[in-house]
Amino acid sequence: MYVIDKEACIACGACEGTCPVSAISAADGKYEISDACIDCGACAGVCPVECITAQ
Repeated sequence: MYVIDKEACIACGACEGTCPVSAISAADGKYEISDACIDCGACAGVCPVECITAQ
């Protein structure tokens, strides 16, 4: 599963639109990835601050 480092996230929203299963949403002014994540990695490839990593 992929996770977003909330401290590094700049809340640009680039990741949300690339998720094919809508597993990314805004929460508390930052983005988070739900359990619906299918580990495709699309979000990590578009993050401008590289705060999305596989766990």
